[in-house]
Amino acid sequence: MHALVDFAQSLPPAVHWLGILALSAIPFVESYFGSAIGVLTGMHPVVAIGLAVVGNAATMLLVVMGAAAARRAVLARRRAGSQAGAGASAEAAGAPGSKRRARVRRMFDRWGVPGVSLLGQCFLPSQITSGMMVSFGASRNAVIGWQLVSIVAWGVVFGALAAAGVRLIG
Repeated sequence: MHALVDFAQSLPPAVHWLGILALSAIPFVESYFGSAIGVLTGMHPVVAIGLAVVGNAATMLLVVMGAAAARRAVLARRRAGSQAGAGASAEAAGAPGSKRRARVRRMFDRWGVPGVSLLGQCFLPSQITSGMMVSFGASRNAVIGWQLVSIVAWGVVFGALAAAGVRLIG
């Protein structure tokens, strides 16, 4: 661990900061591991958590906006098709989902946007769960709001745990 901290501290601060920002944008790393990695590499916890949250939030926002645009386009095509006499149902037009998608859908039906946002991180990355919720018809703004709450909460918890571990071992 000391070698990792020494290496990270030898980097110019901007490079170290960009590294945590970029790392946190990766699904399955996100704010929780990004903040912990930042702290473990010698970054101040507040800075590490902030950068991890921004990196994770940026990619989540891109996915949500893309999913919302895709959903609007699909619904517009379906409306145009049904007006032209195609009459295909929404269910018939949809492709069969994966087991993960079905699991997220069950969670969404049971706990809604807040539950999937806060607990979904245990199963899938925020980028994936947020895109799925929008595809299910959840409000884009509700998904963004709750995902931001979740991203901050998970980042703070893991960053604080990492900081406590560093102090304990220290």
